Amino acid sequence: MRERVQDFTAPYARLFAPPGARAFTAGNLLARLPMGMFSVAAVIMIAGSRGSYALAGAVTATGLAATALVGPWTARLVDRYGQARVAVPATAIAVLGSLALLLCVRYGAPDWTLFAAYAATATTPNTGGMSRARWAHLHRGDAAALHTANSFEQAADELCFMLGPVVAAFLCTALFPEAGTLTGAVLLLTGILLFAAQRATEPPAAGRAAGARARAPLYSPALAALLAVFLATGAVFGSTEVVTLAYADDRGHQAWAGAVLALQAAGSCVAGLLLGSLGPARHPRARLPRCVAAMAALLILPLLAARAGSLPLLAGALLLAGAATAPTMVTGMTLVQRLTPGTRLNEGMTLAVTALLAGIAAGAAMGGWAAEHTTPALAYVIPPAAALSALLIACAGARGPRRERVRRIRKRHPRVGGAADDKHGWRW
Repeated sequence: MRERVQDFTAPYARLFAPPGARAFTAGNLLARLPMGMFSVAAVIMIAGSRGSYALAGAVTATGLAATALVGPWTARLVDRYGQARVAVPATAIAVLGSLALLLCVRYGAPDWTLFAAYAATATTPNTGGMSRARWAHLHRGDAAALHTANSFEQAADELCFMLGPVVAAFLCTALFPEAGTLTGAVLLLTGILLFAAQRATEPPAAGRAAGARARAPLYSPALAALLAVFLATGAVFGSTEVVTLAYADDRGHQAWAGAVLALQAAGSCVAGLLLGSLGPARHPRARLPRCVAAMAALLILPLLAARAGSLPLLAGALLLAGAATAPTMVTGMTLVQRLTPGTRLNEGMTLAVTALLAGIAAGAAMGGWAAEHTTPALAYVIPPAAALSALLIACAGARGPRRERVRRIRKRHPRVGGAADDKHGWRW
């Protein structure tokens, strides 16, 4: 038994061995927790004050759209000028936006001010991307350590998005409606300051010249295809969340909806930690379709459980389905890191997160429409359908370019060899 525990913890002990690794991780986790709090806190705060969930949803959707536009530009600045130099002022602007939203709601400002204030929070830096960039800097060339780092970061994401909504809902209901937003803003600023203070682990800034020379990640055909996989995967997450809420409400168990969704995140969190204790995939581009296929297959279980009409059975099905999320995301992020130039790593990972958020928004809309126009149980067909779309895209990307296209690429770039597939083709 002791040997098994040591086998599990050894990769993580090695991961956190460099000086300062624990310190920047603590600050990053503190800053990342509010990412799961802000949307829920804003909805409760606005709906409670203005009596309109439609207004609350529109405000949060505006913030999501603004984040999708601003996020990659913030990440590009982080790559060029350094994490501490950019992340701290960007976070300060986002915190001021959260506080402005709080004051506007508190003192009855016009509705348009809510949209403007929440849009200002779009400057929040991608804390998960900055943390992954630090691991890549500390363990450069060590594929096993980077695999453990990606697995740990995915588990951390799931933990924060599992606890964040629960903490926000508790604060807003137990204290006062603005408590969730206020606490999230304080945690975000404190965490970023602690994270930025760990300068010894910060990767060097690329500078304007180096950043300009490196090809923009968005113009890589291989990465663009991979972002499409993230988009479809986000639709899985967004539709599952909305459909589960609708199903629990339809069955008269709305209070249990959060706990049921938390089980799905818990399944992914545990799978991520277990994955990190194993060795990295030798061929992640071949593993990605298999991971997505497993996710699509396991998402059939919630559909069957919902048709059976049992909420406990649905909770167990979502727990099992969540186990495929972490392997899919870890493999996808590994490929993003391989396809992105080192001088624009934050930008590449932020684009992946942006695609994921866009997919979540689209999936939520599709899931809500299906739950309203059919039945919540039948609407569970949306998540596996979205996963099947991700699988088709992943398989197309893994096959690579046609033989003739490879021949032309290698003729044009003889010194690149096999890597030309990744750099100039669709293959990842």
